[in-house]
Amino acid sequence: MSPATAGVLQLLALIAALALAYRPLGDHMARVYSSERHYKPEKWIYKAIGANPSAEMRWPAYLRAVLAFSTVSVLFLYVLQRVQGVLPGSLGFSSIDPDQAFNTAASFVANTNWQSYYGEQAMGHVVQTGGLAVQNFVSAAVGMAVAVALVRGFARSRTGELGNFWADLVRGTVRILLPISVIGAIVLVACGAIQNFAGIHEVGQFLGGTQQWNGGAVASQEVIKELGTNGGGYFNANSAHPFENPTPFSNLFEIFLILLIPFAMTRTFGRMVGNLRQGYAILATMATIWIAFTGLMMWTEFAHHGPALQAAGGAMEGKETRFGIAASSIFSVATTLTSTGAVNSFHSSYTGLGGGIQLLGMQLGEIAPGGVGSGLYGMLIMAIIAVFIAGLMVGRTPEYLGKKIGTREIKVAACYILITPALVLCFTAAAMALPTPGNSMANPGAHGFSEVLYAYTSGANNNGSAFAGLNADTQWFNSTIGIAMLLGRFLPMVFVLALAGSLAEQKPVPETAGTLRTDKPLYTGLLVGTILIITGLTYFPALALGPLAEGLAS
Repeated sequence: MSPATAGVLQLLALIAALALAYRPLGDHMARVYSSERHYKPEKWIYKAIGANPSAEMRWPAYLRAVLAFSTVSVLFLYVLQRVQGVLPGSLGFSSIDPDQAFNTAASFVANTNWQSYYGEQAMGHVVQTGGLAVQNFVSAAVGMAVAVALVRGFARSRTGELGNFWADLVRGTVRILLPISVIGAIVLVACGAIQNFAGIHEVGQFLGGTQQWNGGAVASQEVIKELGTNGGGYFNANSAHPFENPTPFSNLFEIFLILLIPFAMTRTFGRMVGNLRQGYAILATMATIWIAFTGLMMWTEFAHHGPALQAAGGAMEGKETRFGIAASSIFSVATTLTSTGAVNSFHSSYTGLGGGIQLLGMQLGEIAPGGVGSGLYGMLIMAIIAVFIAGLMVGRTPEYLGKKIGTREIKVAACYILITPALVLCFTAAAMALPTPGNSMANPGAHGFSEVLYAYTSGANNNGSAFAGLNADTQWFNSTIGIAMLLGRFLPMVFVLALAGSLAEQKPVPETAGTLRTDKPLYTGLLVGTILIITGLTYFPALALGPLAEGLAS
């Protein structure tokens, strides 16, 4: 069997597994977020934090709760890293420097998990499990809660109430993320991922010296890292490390975890708005882009353009021999089209065009299928833009799911889609213009520019992966990428919740013969085109200077 055929079979197996899980998980999440019942452990949590889970919130109150919780999380994780040196289970590691502690705290709370440090050489057991792993759960639950609030905006009418953030946060963690993570961790341990609290130990003799490894609760952190589209690895090699991702089966299972909730949330959306066909339309849009990007990535990597790659017989530099080109390509697209950022290969070693696909996947807004929660609300914003464009074409007021898309709604949606590109392009321009940041580039020319562009694209889009040729552990990059991550996470949420509140206050508009059917293939095609055109017009000049120039020069 050829490697390309094996890759296609893996992709088909992945699609089949996602299809089997789609309906039960999507319906389960709809029940979770629609239920009025509170389990006893959840009541204990509400009592501990002083929250009333039955109190409905309007969008400003919902936003304040999101920001308050996230602020406390950043401060807690920052302090935990700063005092690591005196904590038990620190493995002898010293406290984290202030700029790196800020960067890491911002990264994990923003669901980005960008890492400018070597995990096995910097973080002890307490910080890894009590700090980083906890944020993997709750930062994912925050994104899901905001998405559900927007869905309620479409589903409700003549009210500004969007639910209760604390109830959504706790239920998402306790009823969705925790049960799947327990099962997933058992699967990974069975595959060979480690799960312990061992200290540092020496392994064998290498070139006259010894190699040191430390253990950790890796399997449990690995599963929520993928399931919650977080991406931060226990080890610097991330999912290329055999302790995190031991076998080809575990590799495919981790890709499945990455895509599971983002795709299934389209079913949740359809169920909560009372129209499953609308959920299928969003699913079709996401799946079309994901499959197209995966096929294009596999083609570029198997084609291995360039004399060096042709002489080597393949683009295997930076890829694990356990996985090969196909599985690495599928993983790479899954992690950059979501806000995961986990890697099982060295993204900087992909072909020039392959690196461009990774960049473009993040620059789409990570909506195909995107991060847990963030992918759905990002796609719904694009759906509103597409409806508005269609309305301009036929000369009538646009409507979506029985809600009129007026001046206020389109202004909020426009602000949402402009925030991230502004952060990426402004920070990239500043880094290239100033003399000091350029010293961190390991490569000159187009590839070096791509390293910087990738770093800010990854940070502002809350992805977290890196080209890795860039030395980002400097005060400039730790600080600016940290700011980009926080602004890229929470500023869009302001507009998402404002839009949700505006939609919830409207009265439903009856469907007429002139209403655009947003559950048909024609609209799905319009939505795909809208996404690609808006992204292409925004980022094309920067892509032309980086990966496109490198790819065409190969």
